[in-house]
Amino acid sequence: MHYMAREIKFSLVYRDMWQSSGKYVPRVDQLEEVAPAIIDMGCFDRVETNGGAFEQVNLLFGENPNIAVRRWTAPFHKAGIQTHMLERGLNALRMNPVPADVRELMFKVKKKQGTDIARSFCGLNDHRNLKGSVIGAKKGGMISQVALSITHSPVHTVEYYMGVVDKVVEYGCDEICLKDMAGIGRPNVLGELVSSIKKKYPHIKVQYHGHTGPGFSTASMLEVARAGADYLDVAVEPLSWGKVHPDVITIREMLKSDGFLVKDINMDAYMEVRRLTQKFIDDFLGYWINPSNAKMTSLLVGCGLPGGMMGSMMADLKGFQGAINAAQRAHGRPEMSLDTLMVKLFGEVEYVWPRLGYPPLVTPFSQYVKNTALMNLFNMLSDKPRWTTIDKDTWGMILGHMGKLPGELAPEIVALAKEKGLEFTTGNPQDNYPDELPKFRQMMKEEGWDEGEDEEELFEFAMHERQYRDYKSGIAKERFNAELEDFKKKAGAPINVVRPVVELPKFDAEDFMQKHPKALPVQAPAKGELLWEVDVIDNSKAPVAGDKVEAGKAIGYVQTFYGMEEVLPSVSGRVLAVMSKHGEKVEKGEIIAFIAEE
Repeated sequence: MHYMAREIKFSLVYRDMWQSSGKYVPRVDQLEEVAPAIIDMGCFDRVETNGGAFEQVNLLFGENPNIAVRRWTAPFHKAGIQTHMLERGLNALRMNPVPADVRELMFKVKKKQGTDIARSFCGLNDHRNLKGSVIGAKKGGMISQVALSITHSPVHTVEYYMGVVDKVVEYGCDEICLKDMAGIGRPNVLGELVSSIKKKYPHIKVQYHGHTGPGFSTASMLEVARAGADYLDVAVEPLSWGKVHPDVITIREMLKSDGFLVKDINMDAYMEVRRLTQKFIDDFLGYWINPSNAKMTSLLVGCGLPGGMMGSMMADLKGFQGAINAAQRAHGRPEMSLDTLMVKLFGEVEYVWPRLGYPPLVTPFSQYVKNTALMNLFNMLSDKPRWTTIDKDTWGMILGHMGKLPGELAPEIVALAKEKGLEFTTGNPQDNYPDELPKFRQMMKEEGWDEGEDEEELFEFAMHERQYRDYKSGIAKERFNAELEDFKKKAGAPINVVRPVVELPKFDAEDFMQKHPKALPVQAPAKGELLWEVDVIDNSKAPVAGDKVEAGKAIGYVQTFYGMEEVLPSVSGRVLAVMSKHGEKVEKGEIIAFIAEE
């Protein structure tokens, strides 16, 4: 066969295996324990070691992420295996935009710490957001790999993606990754895309990353291999398949049968990696892994949402089910089961997505689309119009603050923006975020903190200020240990690290909706610990009935695994009722208060 002499190489995405499964990744001592067995497997040319939420997770453990990266990458370097990280372009290693000087420092630091390859993606595939990543990675001495956020829509054609490739190659990137984060890329289209890249830029290495949720990824791997891909991202049991990634054994056998050269797998070492991974799950990491992650579902084909979002979406729906059914009863309509609501929500995501300009459904844009669909569904079932509730971050995406949307906005969205007096922008998103390193240097000096080897502590502080402060103060370790103890005891008691729980009268959301049909819900923006009062941020006080609130101005916070999320009312008005206490655990989308618009 004509592929006979060509080798396909494998990368073990050990970071993403965990990140796509649960809240945490293994501790550094566990990573050091499994590294020799991964090396002994003998089939990996690359391992994904860090990036994504890796740094935040270590800070949440109360540990230093810089030490973790150095110690975890070291054994692979010694064995001649390349390491790679994931970063989010304009958002770098967090969920919100990062100044250019902090982004540039990141690449220098990560290279010094032992990370060879920077995989950079922009959730909107805006080449302007990727330019700083390519230039920064090259300047820092790293291999620059640009990841295309893959999705399936009328605008996401091979020509569209090649337009992005042309620009990032011009900027000097070394490699292209097809980041099929929802696994909905169609195998034939992905094959055509790889062929186009290889034909036009033969020197560019191509790597494919596809999740298995909707079931296309195995076929996609064969297609991209035949089209000229160089590397495939794979996983190992017990975290392979489900909503995560295909297992190396199956993919290797498939490619070998097709005539490709592939490295042999040392099965004794595979079984050791498998055993240790299971041991880490049993030790403590399994407490945060949703069992649904082990299942594939073809329902993901239609809505195109990443598989990892299924758990949070079901939690959202559970939070809304009571209020929706209260509205249904009030209008003499039958109540809805969770399955019925899920199908309706998937349908609404399919409706909303093209009208919001087809943003690829990857963090954070998948959340924006899903949240808008959820609020549309809630409002329509409450006899209110679509688009009544659009949050601040989603408006930022719509208006162009985060980059150019791939498709056209629907006329009704444009009209709504004009009606609200909102302005669209086509400027470079990075220009909205001025340099901040001098400010953080000064703060470190005032705190008496060392900037660290290769300025790595300065970088960590500037990238994750709140989590870094919690790590330095010891609060993070206390909070994690308390959370772990709660799981172990199965007590489920809320952890309150700021001040005692404020006692509030407890209302029933359904009854409240029936008695106050004009009440508008305020939802928890994320899963975590509800903090109505946070002294270190703004001396905030817990809201009570009658308090005035402003649309888009925080009235509280939720402590999540990656930092604080603001609780933002969608309209200005007065608090009618507070449903959840300070210090309580809340699910994303759960109704925590009601307000009346004024």
